[in-house]
Amino acid sequence: MKASVLRKIERAATRAVEKAELPGCVLWVAREGEVIYHEAFGEAQLRPHRRPMRPDTVFDLASLTKVLATTLAMMKLVEAGRIDIVDPVARVLPEFAARDKNKEAITFRHLLSHSAGLKAWVPYYEDIRARDKKHETHWLGTPDARPYVLDRIAISGLIHPVGEASVYGDLGFIALGEAIARVDGRDLCAFFADEIARPLGLIETGYIPLTPDPGGAARAGARVIPNSRIAATQECPWRERVLVGEVDDGNAWAIGGVAGHAGLFGTAGEVGKIALALFACYEGRGSLVAQPVVERFFTRQNLPPGSDWALGWDTPTPGLSTSGHYFSAHSVGHTGFTGTSLWMDLDHKVVIVLLANRVHPIARKSRFTFRPLVHDLVMESLGFAPFVAETPAQELEPEPVPEEGPGPSGGAPA
Repeated sequence: MKASVLRKIERAATRAVEKAELPGCVLWVAREGEVIYHEAFGEAQLRPHRRPMRPDTVFDLASLTKVLATTLAMMKLVEAGRIDIVDPVARVLPEFAARDKNKEAITFRHLLSHSAGLKAWVPYYEDIRARDKKHETHWLGTPDARPYVLDRIAISGLIHPVGEASVYGDLGFIALGEAIARVDGRDLCAFFADEIARPLGLIETGYIPLTPDPGGAARAGARVIPNSRIAATQECPWRERVLVGEVDDGNAWAIGGVAGHAGLFGTAGEVGKIALALFACYEGRGSLVAQPVVERFFTRQNLPPGSDWALGWDTPTPGLSTSGHYFSAHSVGHTGFTGTSLWMDLDHKVVIVLLANRVHPIARKSRFTFRPLVHDLVMESLGFAPFVAETPAQELEPEPVPEEGPGPSGGAPA
């Protein structure tokens, strides 16, 4: 990239840190399969002590979990013929529609495209905390809470008819995570480690299940990672500590740290490695997932008409996308509430990973303008012109609904 643009990126990152938009970040860029930029800015932690950000800092990836773990697991199960996106969810999770016959029409395609009609988010961790206190149980933070959360999703009413609106949320992906476990016999933690991390040689990307002592070291991928390597997220009021090495999302934390919507940790370089592997599969050069399956999942579903969602993956909304103004319509990506994002331009063969800990030390509402700005600076430096849609897509959700939900353990749109 041009030296002048590199200086602009550095100035933009410095300003974002000075304005407290984020403590720090790591930016990773690849073009045509080659890494052309990988740099860290700012701090990985501010409280109770300061730690500098490093290019190999491990981040809570938040809702990138939805595409890098859950959607990718669905891709592999579809490829193996063990499930299909048009299958009814209730075929795998009978309890899902046991109390509401309207849910019998929900397919995996609806869940993946956020068009099932489920609520976006519910603070189930608060219910579990109250239940533990009342009944003197110890569900919170353990897999014992998982059946309760799944039951709450099963009895939750629909907010719109199946397939008639697109509302981004977490509940459908919590259900997807359980469906994958039912079909495969392994939870997402084991599935990701065996089927994604190991074939790609990832050693620092994976789930971090909660341990009795969250202040020690965390296990992700194939090794134990000291907390000094992990970016801090929020200073959580109800957990009464700065979170390091344990998932920020309240509902994922409540069920033990492994969920379909959040819980994955990783570095920018290894997130980029997953993206490049998928890109290679899309072009028929890779072996992680068959090309037709990747093409299917990268395609806008138009469900309902005008929706920008592919299967699990988002696509750019002209003028409103977190990817900025330069990514082509033929792009896929996703964001995470903690400040993470991954965007892949399939036409220009560019991948940008931006990982930040913007919720540290306090989670607050922010449109995180630094993210599209950096994307624009990178794409401009590579010689691309701003993308102009011939026919702008119908914008059903101008900004995604809360990725992990509002409140001290969730947050506002990223």
